[in-house]
Amino acid sequence: MPVDKPLRLVVLVGSLRRGSFNAAIARALPGLAPSDVAILPLGSIGEFPLFNQDVQAQGFPPAVVAMGEAIARADGVIIVTPEYNYSVPGVLKNALDWLSRLPNQPFAGKPVAIQSASPGIFGGVRAQLHLRQSLVFLDALTFARPEVIIGQAGSKFDAKTGELTDKATREFIAQQLQAFAAFARR
Repeated sequence: MPVDKPLRLVVLVGSLRRGSFNAAIARALPGLAPSDVAILPLGSIGEFPLFNQDVQAQGFPPAVVAMGEAIARADGVIIVTPEYNYSVPGVLKNALDWLSRLPNQPFAGKPVAIQSASPGIFGGVRAQLHLRQSLVFLDALTFARPEVIIGQAGSKFDAKTGELTDKATREFIAQQLQAFAAFARR
């Protein structure tokens, strides 16, 4: 992809919680991205029903189709997720299960970056490891580094506004976005 063409990325949030640190990171991404990169939110994965092949046989839910089409049109995807029980949240796994069954697999050949935040010290690293396994099956081009793994997230956000305020974390995310943009343009 030519460097002079603006890059269009979409962000998928693996949390439904209103006060989610990961959702707050996703909201901060457009302001941390290089000037030639647009980052747009995808719809909520909370709109997806639980995956059931009987439901799929009746047709894909509109929210699944819309998100799949948005991913397919994008130049890359950023997944921002918490860690639940040493893995990805069930709602994120459910979304990937639905999206993986679309006739034109939207993740195939698509550059994907992963970010995670957690109140714990490990910052979601185990969720990232499990997510990478699923992305291999989806034939995504998973970005390797720099990794964004934000531990002790509670100290990096304004408690009242939910805004990501930690300068070092903001700078590190900006560095990842710069490197991911170059990766996505290859």
